Amino acid sequence: MAIKIALPKGRLLEETAGLLQRAGWGLSGYHKNTRLYRLGSNRFPDLSAKVFHEKDVPIQVAIGNYDLGICGLDWIEELLVKYPSSALVKVKDLGYGGGVLYLVGSISGGGSFLDEIGAGAGTVRIASEYPNLAESLALNLRFKRFCIFPLWGGAEVYPPESADLALIPGREGESHFDYGLLPLSETLRYSAFLIANKDSWETKDMGEVLASLEDNLALASSKKDSSPVPENRVPAAVGQSLSAAARDTVRLALPDGHQQQPTLELLVKAGIQIDDYPSLTGNRRPVIGLDGVMAKLIRPQDMPLQVANGNFDLAITGRDWVREHLYQFPSSPIAELLDLKFGWVRIVAVVVKDLPVSDMDGLRQLGIERSVSFRVASEYVNIADKYARDNHLGSYRIVPTWGATEAFLPEDADLLIENTQTGQTLAKNNLKIIDTLFQSTACLIGHTGGVLSAAKRKRMESIIESLRAALGGI
Repeated sequence: MAIKIALPKGRLLEETAGLLQRAGWGLSGYHKNTRLYRLGSNRFPDLSAKVFHEKDVPIQVAIGNYDLGICGLDWIEELLVKYPSSALVKVKDLGYGGGVLYLVGSISGGGSFLDEIGAGAGTVRIASEYPNLAESLALNLRFKRFCIFPLWGGAEVYPPESADLALIPGREGESHFDYGLLPLSETLRYSAFLIANKDSWETKDMGEVLASLEDNLALASSKKDSSPVPENRVPAAVGQSLSAAARDTVRLALPDGHQQQPTLELLVKAGIQIDDYPSLTGNRRPVIGLDGVMAKLIRPQDMPLQVANGNFDLAITGRDWVREHLYQFPSSPIAELLDLKFGWVRIVAVVVKDLPVSDMDGLRQLGIERSVSFRVASEYVNIADKYARDNHLGSYRIVPTWGATEAFLPEDADLLIENTQTGQTLAKNNLKIIDTLFQSTACLIGHTGGVLSAAKRKRMESIIESLRAALGGI
C-alpha cells in the first residue's frame, strides 16, 4: 500500500534529513542543498516523499494529499485554531526545531501593562505571519477592540509605528528581541512534529515506517499533550509605545529579498542615500538620508494591505501583488504612482508538460471530457480564483501555497498560476506554460485617502519626483 509523506524545506530540513538518514530511509536527494521535490525511499519501495514549504505541509496532510508529514507545531496549530475539525493527527513530537511564539511590544513608549493595552479605548493592532493564532490570543486576552495584520513575514519590524504588538517566533527563554521589542506573553512552545492524515492513520498499515523512526511511536503519540495556547506569562511591567509615527513623517516601505539590489540602485540614481540596505546583519530599519522620512523593510506581498491600512505612505512592491490585493479589495485606497521598470516577471498559467493541451480552451475541454474538478495552486489566490472564473473552468478548488509551487503538479494540483522570468525552472520540472495572464514589474504605490499635512505632502512629492527623474535615464 502506497504511503506518501510531505517533508519540509527551510529551517527543519537539515535535522529532518539527519533523522531520516539515521532511520535508514535512503532518501539520498534530501539534504540542505536539495533541488529535488520528489524523492523515493531505497528501504521502503511503497514510500514516496515530496518537499514543500513548511507552512504547506499541514494543509496537504489535512486534505488527504499526503499520509504523513513533518513540520513545526506552530504551523499545525495555526491551521487547527481556525479549522479545529481538520483531519490531522499529531503523531509524535520529534524533539528538534524547538522555539516559542511570543507576543511582543516596543519598550520605547514606557510603562504600560498588557492588560492596560487591551482595556484601552483604541484598537490594538497585532502583526503576525500567524494570523489565526494571533486572533485566538487576542480573544483569550479579552482585548475590547483589535485588528490582525496577516503578514508573509518580518512582523518584528512593525511595532511601534505600524502595529502595537507582534506575534513572532523566538528561542526559549528569550528576554528581548531586535528593534527594542520585549516579550509580553508566551503563546506557544513548538518543535518539529510528525503528523498524519486521520483517514490514513486509521486505514493504512504504516507500522514499519513509523517503527523505523522510533519504537512504540503510536503509543507515545496517544499520550502526548500539545495544548496550543499555554497560560500567558506577563512581566510585571513593560514599556509599550502605542503612539503613531510623527504627523509629518513619511513612512516608506522597501522590499526585502531579491528586489533589494535593484531598489538600492534606483535610490542611488535618484540621489537618495540609504545605509545598511541590503543589510549583512538582517537589519530591517535602514537609515535613509532624507529629512522626515522613515524606512522599513517588509515583504512585497504585505505592502498593498499595509499601505491601504495607513501604516505606510509609500511602498515599492510588485504590480502582481497590487493586483492580487485589488482583486480581493476592489475599493482599496491604494494607487500605483510609478512603474519602476525592474523586477520584470510574467504571471502565467502552467500545466504538466505531457498533458495534451496547449491553451486554456484545451484545458477547459479536457475538464468537460473527463468530468474533473480542477485544483488550482498558487501564491496568488485571488488572481487564480478570478482567472478560473473568467475562463469558465467549471468546478475548481484553489490550493493556497507559500512557495515551491512547481512541486504541486501533477500530484497535488492540475493548474498553477505562477510567476516566471525565463520559464527555465518550470521546464526543468516538466511543466509548460499555456497562457500569460499579465506582465509585472516593480512599482511605487501610495495611499489615496486621508488628509496629509503640507510638510508630509511636500516630502512625498519630492521622493516621487526624484524617482521619476532617475527613471527618465533608464
